[in-house]
Amino acid sequence: MSNYLLIDIGAGTMDVLWYEEESGLHYKAVVKSPVPCMAEKLNATPGDLLITGVEMGGGALSQILADRTRTGRVVMSVSAAFTLHHDLAKVRSRGIEVVDDSEAEELRKSGKFHSVVTGDLDIERIEGIVRGFGIPFQFDVTAICAQDHGTPPEGVSHLDYRHNIFKTRLDQTPFPHALLFKDDETPSTFNRLRCIAERAAEALPTREVYVMDSGMAAILGASQDLQAMRKERLLVLDIATSHTVGAALNQGELAGFFEYHTHDITLKRLEGLLADLADGKLDHARILDEGGHGAYIRRAFGFELVQAIVATGPKRRLLRGTNLPIAYGSPLGDNMMTGTVGLLEAVRRRKGLLPVQYL
Repeated sequence: MSNYLLIDIGAGTMDVLWYEEESGLHYKAVVKSPVPCMAEKLNATPGDLLITGVEMGGGALSQILADRTRTGRVVMSVSAAFTLHHDLAKVRSRGIEVVDDSEAEELRKSGKFHSVVTGDLDIERIEGIVRGFGIPFQFDVTAICAQDHGTPPEGVSHLDYRHNIFKTRLDQTPFPHALLFKDDETPSTFNRLRCIAERAAEALPTREVYVMDSGMAAILGASQDLQAMRKERLLVLDIATSHTVGAALNQGELAGFFEYHTHDITLKRLEGLLADLADGKLDHARILDEGGHGAYIRRAFGFELVQAIVATGPKRRLLRGTNLPIAYGSPLGDNMMTGTVGLLEAVRRRKGLLPVQYL
């Protein structure tokens, strides 16, 4: 029987789902995400720091490391420094030394630094979670989602760059699962996702590995909620710890979406964004000017024709007091499984498997 390990790496939580295809049996967990775990590790590590590893989610790590430079040396390998910024001059401007990976390895061997290794996948921790389910640590398919801004060429905004990559793929295939990649297909520009894919393929006992943008996974997962099924014109909203994503779906096709930092959005603005999304009035440049991450519009079906608005995400309490007819979604019976359900559905579509009932 085929089994799947699905992992959604967010800013606040890491959501884990194990699913068995033939029986529909599943187990799930919501745990602290790698970013706060790494922040705690850095704060607990004394003295001069040497940081190696690969790009991972950044969050509070940038400020923690900048603060540490006031009391000691902080040295990062190039591969690890991408966690803070792809422009290494900006990393160095914070007082952090950046050295080639080979030089960092020599420094590690010298024993003069306390060493920390960055990365989104702590295999030992993941194994502990899975074995806690009472099942073997072995999988047919593993799929992982995280947000990756991409590595833009010099002079190009990372938000515009990411937007253009999404637009190109969605113009060709207007479904969220178009942003699912097999490990060896992951575009090199998505360095964080590529690092996740390589680590998973190397260290996890799995036959196949896929990675996906977390926003697209959330959109797809929210659309699988019982309250969204069989609705032709649908709005879905995922209000996560760090980012908020809203999307319009027309018979399953992605008609458009927007993305914002959650801490920058108000209920009033969110209501306006949903209406403008359905009406096709959102403008990418304007959203960026407001401090958002951007918007994409393929077509409009009109807000008055929306048949359901389904909201998921750990911070959807932002919607308290709204006059909109919001349905609070729980795909697979759990609001926090939105991203993992999206991953599972994307893989199912990619492999042409039988439909799954996410009840």
